[in-house]
Amino acid sequence: MRRARQVINCLPFPLHGWKMDMRQETKIRSGAFRMTPIRRSQFALATLALAFLPRPCLGQAAPAASDAKSEAKSEARSEAKTLADYESNPKFAAAFNEGRQFRQDDKPADARDAFNKANKIAGGSCIPCLNRVYLVDLDLKDYKNAVAVATELVTLAPTPREKSVEEGNQGDAMLRLAGDKPKPAQLDAIHTVLQAALADHPKNQKAQWDDGMVLARLGKLDEARQAFTAYRNHAAPTDPKLIRAGHFIENPSLALQKMAPAFEVKTLDGTTFNLDEMGGKVVLLDFWATWCGPCMESLPELQHIAKEFAGQPLVILSISQDDDGPKWKDFVAKHQMTWLQFRDRTGRISSLFDIQGIPHYFTIDSDGVLTAEMMGSDSNVEGKLKKLVKRAAEATPPPAPAGPPDTSSN
Repeated sequence: MRRARQVINCLPFPLHGWKMDMRQETKIRSGAFRMTPIRRSQFALATLALAFLPRPCLGQAAPAASDAKSEAKSEARSEAKTLADYESNPKFAAAFNEGRQFRQDDKPADARDAFNKANKIAGGSCIPCLNRVYLVDLDLKDYKNAVAVATELVTLAPTPREKSVEEGNQGDAMLRLAGDKPKPAQLDAIHTVLQAALADHPKNQKAQWDDGMVLARLGKLDEARQAFTAYRNHAAPTDPKLIRAGHFIENPSLALQKMAPAFEVKTLDGTTFNLDEMGGKVVLLDFWATWCGPCMESLPELQHIAKEFAGQPLVILSISQDDDGPKWKDFVAKHQMTWLQFRDRTGRISSLFDIQGIPHYFTIDSDGVLTAEMMGSDSNVEGKLKKLVKRAAEATPPPAPAGPPDTSSN
């Protein structure tokens, strides 16, 4: 079976992008993984290529490498072998899987311990383990440790592109650690790290965005504009930050404000809601669930707000944490919740806003700036909205008067 994996992984032509790793080999041995008829045919063809494969690929003595490219390939194969060695260790697999389960069960501290244990079993240089430790550190808001882990990952990264990713993570953790009022020296250090990330991979979008934020805080608005422009030039059309990048290019000082996280969702009625496309309108976000008693107490106020501000520059989006889709839809219809509705099935939007309890409200002004955060059924949501909506209405130009009728054809 090991030779089978060598054949597939060393072919000088792509086998429809398929690779066989130690986990697949183990599954094949146990009967938990079966090759499809197509895969069996491909493998049969692959075995015919044995005579044409270079000897080093099959573990035989290699001729002296004469160029850096051959040496790099040899190192990559050696690294892959090391990875496979510790991945096949039952103790490593148990610790790593335990870490994933703990994180899924929302036990970040236990998850970090498990991933650190797996990393120790792997010899202290397991990139997947450390990457997960970094993510758990972000969950725990332990940004100091996240910086340390990201710094270690930079030294382990095997390629410039991967190094750029880790440097971007390092800069991001440093930015979080610096808090809301970072010192100039901290910002300069973060800028240096992010510039290194962009030197290793100029299209690293995370580094471009964060560097724009840092430069804006340093008061270097023209350079910040260039960073956001680079981000927009490389962004996918579906990137939720694409529109915001345009706003920051027009006015880089907006990056100094506390902005609500950018996101895009498709609501219950099929409307596409993008927070950054609400230009000129105030947005009220309402995190709730049908099983939440305090949310039920707040519902009459939301129904009143929807009627009171009808026709004014206000958009309401209720974001439900319900698991039961049909129950949620029935509740929305029964209680005539006529404003925009979205069910956050994966918890992605709730995580963006760090929702720990509901009901939870956010008001966002017409520039996209997060102006207020309120929790509980006794929140005076309407009071917070009145001033924002009034200001947005005053800033909205009135519609142009209709011109005289066109009589040229008479």
